[in-house]
Amino acid sequence: MENDDINTAPDGSFTSRQQLFIKYTLAILVDLTVLNLFNEYWDYVYIELFSISLLAAILLQFLLQLTLKIEHRVADYFKARPGLRPKIMRIVSAWAILFISKLLILEAINFAFGESVIFGGPVHGLISFIVVVIAMIVAERLVSRIYNSLA
Repeated sequence: MENDDINTAPDGSFTSRQQLFIKYTLAILVDLTVLNLFNEYWDYVYIELFSISLLAAILLQFLLQLTLKIEHRVADYFKARPGLRPKIMRIVSAWAILFISKLLILEAINFAFGESVIFGGPVHGLISFIVVVIAMIVAERLVSRIYNSLA
């Protein structure tokens, strides 16, 4: 079969939509793996079912990407302004957006999954949630570096 349904792009190239699909599928799978490893090995993370962890990984990826888009837009706003005050405001706003977003994302997880996904421990589970998110971001970056080094 020379031309199958899966590969409609020319040999060796992918359309931008295909690249986005691969990027986000891989990111969700990495997030899923991290979530399930924490669920298995850390008492502060509880996820009732694998299918729930998959839905949680998808929701987390979506909300983290949304947070990054908002943070970049605010940063671009302050980058366009001259002077020291906009630079300081850019740093403060980035920190505030990234921190507050974690509270909102944790609340979205609680709302969407209730008792099926629990982050426990200090500060009502916020610390364990932040640890998991940081591990997810580190794992995503590591996989991206490995992928890019293969080019």
